[in-house]
Amino acid sequence: MKRVHYTEKYLLDPTHPITVSLIGAGGTGSQVLTSLARINHALLALGHPGLYVSAYDNDDVSEANIGRQLFSESDIGLNKANVLITRVNRFFGTDWKCIPKLYGNGQEEPENIIISCVDSIKSRLQISKAIDGKSGIDYQRRLYWLDFGNGTNFGQVVLGTLAEIQQPKSDKYEVISNLKTVTELFDFSIVNEKDSGPSCSLAEALRKQDLFINSTLSQLGCALLWKLITNGMIDCQGAYLNLDTMNANPIKL
Repeated sequence: MKRVHYTEKYLLDPTHPITVSLIGAGGTGSQVLTSLARINHALLALGHPGLYVSAYDNDDVSEANIGRQLFSESDIGLNKANVLITRVNRFFGTDWKCIPKLYGNGQEEPENIIISCVDSIKSRLQISKAIDGKSGIDYQRRLYWLDFGNGTNFGQVVLGTLAEIQQPKSDKYEVISNLKTVTELFDFSIVNEKDSGPSCSLAEALRKQDLFINSTLSQLGCALLWKLITNGMIDCQGAYLNLDTMNANPIKL
């Protein structure tokens, strides 16, 4: 029997825009933010309240970021979240918020969906600790965590639940209420992080990560998010991507 997860009802017909925290505005985060703006615009056209995004990043744009991340020379020295949110607000007419600091200081914005685009296990564990056991109502209620992670030319995106998502009864499908988050799905104790961290030049950055790994992974993850909100159900919780073999495989429920 096919296994499916039905989307939390609030995301389908919310009383407020869906609140989203984007953690990390670098190689993947800069791509994801643009996709979120497109999703928001499309949702509004469908009569949905859309999204409200808060982007977190305490890092400034460097010369090495230009080319692989969505920044230009005029952005060098400016905060990444500030640059990207300002650009999106001007282009799409949104009123989204930039927070030029690390996530997890106890003063996070309301969030229904957390999207992490960070480059270390430590950061993911800090996010997991910050969101553990905290919730609210409506636009403050934490429901899903979408995590992006990648190596040189491979990566994965994982959607997990942060609350018990009530599921309808079904004779056709096996319904799954809880989806494992990235920190529950993988054993981070065996992952080698020696190549993570900032690069001093674009050439060095490209030796660590393929030019298109971030943008391709971003498209896969945001397509899953779009499906979650517009289809009302999903049959996978993410995907594995390998640009060397040009394969993308779903993470089935």
